Amino acid sequence: MGRYVIRRLLQMIPVFAGATLLIFLMVNVMGDPVAGLCGERRCDPATAARLRAEFGLDRPLWQQYLTSMGNVVTGDFGTAFNGQPVVELMADAFPVTIRLTLVAIFFEIVIGVGLGMLTGLRRGRPVDTGVLLATLVVIAVPTFVTGLLLQLLLGVKWGWIRPSVSAEAPLDELIVPGLVLAAVSLAYVTRLTRTSIAENRRADYVRTAIAKGLPRRRVMTRHLLRNSLIPVVTFIGADIGALMGGAIVTERIFNIHGVGYQLYQGILRQSTQTVVGFVTVLVLVFLLVNLLVDLLYAVLDPRIRYA
Repeated sequence: MGRYVIRRLLQMIPVFAGATLLIFLMVNVMGDPVAGLCGERRCDPATAARLRAEFGLDRPLWQQYLTSMGNVVTGDFGTAFNGQPVVELMADAFPVTIRLTLVAIFFEIVIGVGLGMLTGLRRGRPVDTGVLLATLVVIAVPTFVTGLLLQLLLGVKWGWIRPSVSAEAPLDELIVPGLVLAAVSLAYVTRLTRTSIAENRRADYVRTAIAKGLPRRRVMTRHLLRNSLIPVVTFIGADIGALMGGAIVTERIFNIHGVGYQLYQGILRQSTQTVVGFVTVLVLVFLLVNLLVDLLYAVLDPRIRYA
């Protein structure tokens, strides 16, 4: 197990380098950051030259990338164009988005896996058909429509929630935004769990467990559900990074100042340091979560061993 973890950590290095290089190049293609600093009026040549020198934009692109990655290793993500260190922006944004993501993952696991197991054990029955139709509707409706509709009904019309989340973003105010963020993924988790349960229910090990006289609850939870969760865990693991980076729409609707909000502002203002810094951390989160998911395989399925 230890050798496997070390090998995977070493494999992350070229993946991280390639992903960050691609992100760096894409951000620099967006446009001239100095032009964004000056607003609608063009900067005079002297001011533009001073700003380029101040932020290191006058150096070759490869040198800017190496300098940026060298600073990241030491924990320095640079300074945004408003003069605020990017680390401070991260300290404010990431805790909010992490709480929002945890709420979304909670809904995916509890509701998605629960409905998936229910429909997988009752395949072809009315409850199965109803859940499949409901998940299809959720997948078809865009996230911004779901978010605006819940905000209008629950927040404006009925007054059950705050239409916009406060600056502190407490956990209770993130329940509805978390549900909106998790809606599409929750539907996929439900359908994926249903398919996996229905397939494994006919497996030999399930028949053997039932023939041995084991209690039905134990067969369903310890044997059937445990082995059926491997594709679900894979999806949820990949979805964590996607939820954290893809929460821009949800955070804009509910006025949440998280990672999505900061990325949106960074792209809008063409702030290279902000965008590259945030996305670099998201790449690290994605790589570490995928490593954790691979290790969970051995916990869920005892047949899987990492030598």
